[in-house]
This record gives sequence, structure tokens and C-alpha cells, in this order.
Amino acid sequence: MGQVLQSDAAVAVTAKSAVLWRNPVAWLREKQLSQGFWVLYTAFFFFHSGIAAYYFLFNLFLLDCHFNDRAIGLVGGAIALGTAVGALPAGLLAKKVGLRPLLIACFVATPVIGALRAVTMWESAQIGLAFFAGLASCLSGVCCLPAVARLTTEENRAAAFGLIYSTSVGMSALAGVLCGYLPLWIRQAGFVMEPAQVKQVVLLAACGIAATGLFALIRLQVPSQRGENCGQDRTQDGTVRRRWRLHPFLLRYFAAMVLWTAVLTSFAPFSSVYLSQGRHIPLARIGLIFFVAQIVQSCLGLLSPIVFRRLGLLNGIVATQVLSAVLLSCLAGTHDIRLVAPLFIAFTAILWMSTPGLENLLMSGAPDEDRSTASSMMMFCNSVVAAGATSGTGILFVRFGYPRVLLGISVLALAAALLFWILVAQTCRGVRGHEA
Repeated sequence: MGQVLQSDAAVAVTAKSAVLWRNPVAWLREKQLSQGFWVLYTAFFFFHSGIAAYYFLFNLFLLDCHFNDRAIGLVGGAIALGTAVGALPAGLLAKKVGLRPLLIACFVATPVIGALRAVTMWESAQIGLAFFAGLASCLSGVCCLPAVARLTTEENRAAAFGLIYSTSVGMSALAGVLCGYLPLWIRQAGFVMEPAQVKQVVLLAACGIAATGLFALIRLQVPSQRGENCGQDRTQDGTVRRRWRLHPFLLRYFAAMVLWTAVLTSFAPFSSVYLSQGRHIPLARIGLIFFVAQIVQSCLGLLSPIVFRRLGLLNGIVATQVLSAVLLSCLAGTHDIRLVAPLFIAFTAILWMSTPGLENLLMSGAPDEDRSTASSMMMFCNSVVAAGATSGTGILFVRFGYPRVLLGISVLALAAALLFWILVAQTCRGVRGHEA
């Protein structure tokens, strides 16, 4: 009887997957996503499209403006520092003023700061503006997850996170292709411009595209926090006293997430260097590999709700983590150059496929009054861990070479999967949506 039920479930999952690709409109209609979610999705569609094009070109623009590697590194570090500094205060501010005002502030500040960075050529000014860009970007990261959680239900939340993730990855891939060919198209149109001027125009246009999302965002109405007195105590005189104590689920989640973040940020910043220097793949082919990898990531992001529903949310996350470890170990051990590109594409796609599931798990497991805090904590931990993991991995690559370090990262991924299974499973049993 159990085998029959599993077979029927597998057939149902296959049917849902077929419906997704044959008729995506019907698949989305079945999810019954609210109008508020689609308003938020539209706002982030334009915002992410502009930001993706902006960050694809910005470092190349700095190179054209005669900034050296040291200066570019300081600018990147200032962004990370601004994100880390602003993450926790943004979470506290979201509780006081609400999610919508902070999102509006982000959609205004980010394009304005981006435009200033595109017209400012002083190194010290670039570093200062990069810090404020990090502060502005953390508002989006802190508010997006709880906003999506409030605008969805336990039944369609996985589809909502998967859709936003897939769109973000897809727009990044498209932005890379368009920005790569745009200088050629401008020259063919008869405009005579220096490379830096071309990139500057594109950067300013990207800021305009990002700001367009504000027109949708001002129509957004985020539902008020459910359970206004959750996590609060009343004193004898009737005043409300807030308990500053994290939910047990969050403590266990972040204990496991720190290890997984180290996996995510250990190899990703060096992936292009690995393909170029470690595998001696030409630059043009590397660009094609990254484009295909992002397209596959986008497709798997759309399929992630089906996978998580079939396996269960936590089981699906652990399965993607284990499979990522296996693929990375295969990539580290292969000597056939023909297998490098397929293994790299499969690894990066499966590695990031867990992201919408992890976001869904965090928002479903956290009490509503703790969601903005949980989101800000995740951004803060990611920034701090990424800084340490990236710098440490770079030293290890130089000392031990790529194969040994990649095998070490794969072992770390297995450890992270085991930690999620041991720690998070204990507090997931009562979480609604845990199986979807």
C-alpha cells in the first residue's frame, strides 16, 4: 500500500512539473498568489533587473577609470562592511516603522547612491559611497523575506520564494548578456564614445530601471503583523514589556546556517579564477558556462517547490546539500576537461537550489514578530561569514591547490547537511509548511 501511495505521489509530482513547463500561467493560477505578492514581485522585478546590470558592469567601469585592484577591493569591502553594520539595526527598525517604509527608502536610496557612484571618480568618495550602498541594500534583504511571508500562505510560500529566486537569477543572466553586447550595439549605431563613457551611460540607465520599481512599491499594502502580543509580557500596571529572547528554532537554524554559508561563500568568488587558472578554460567559454549555469539555476528554482513538496522541506534542503557535496567532490577529482563544464553547471545549480527552501524554512519556522529580526540576523551572519570564508579560502587555494581545498569544502557541505538534519529537525516537527 505504501509503495502504491509513493508511486501515485511521484506521478502527481511529474504531472505538476509537466504543467509548469507546458502552461506556466495555469501553474501560477493554481498557487493562488495574492495581488499584494504580485505588486511586490513587480517592484522587485524592476529593482533586481537594474541592480543586476549595475553590478555586472561596475567593477569593469572602475577599471576603465584607472582604479587598480587594491581600490576595487576596498570598494567591495566597504559594501560588505555597510551591509554588516546595517543588518541588525534594520531588523529592529523594521519592527518600529514597518516593512513598507524601509522598502521605499531602499528603492529611493539605492538608485541615487548608484548614480552618484557612477559619476564620482575619487577613490575616497567611492569607498564612502560604497559603504552607504551596503547600508541601503541591507534594507531590501531584511524586509523582502518577511514581506513575502506576510503576503503568502503556508501552501504557496515555497512557490513564491522559488519564483522570486528564479527571476532574480534569470535577470542576472540576461543582464550579463545584454551588457556584454551593448557596447558593440552602441558603436554599430554610430555613437563614438569611450569605453568608460559607454559603461557610465549603462550604469545610469540601470539606476533608472531599478528606480522604476518604486511605482509598483507605493501601491503595496503589507498586512499587519499577526499576533501583536506574541513574544510580549505585561507587567502589573498593564504596560507591555518585550522579551528579547530568540525563538529556539532560530538558534538552531543559525547554528547550522553559519556552516552552510561558509560553503556558499568559499568557492563562488573564485569560480571564474578556478575555471581560468585551475582548468585553463578560455575566457569566452567561461562566460558561456556562467550564462548556462544561471539559466539552469533559474529553471531549478522554479522546480524547487515541487521537489520540496515531494521530499518535505527539510529533507529537500538536506538532499540538495548532500548532492552539492557529491558534485563538488567529482569536480575536484575529475581529470577529464570535457566533464568540467557539465559538473560545474550542475554543482552551482544544485548548490543554490537550496536557497528558496532555506528562506521558506526560516520564514515558516520563525514567529511572525521575529521574522524581520531573523532576516536581519541571516544577512549579518552571511556578511561576516562570507568575509572570513572568502579570505581564508583564498589563502588555502594558494597553499594547497584547488583539488584538495574543493574536497575540503565538499566535506564541509556534508557536515552542514548533517547539522541541519540533527539541529533543525528537532524544532521543525511543529512548523506548519515543514512538509511543503
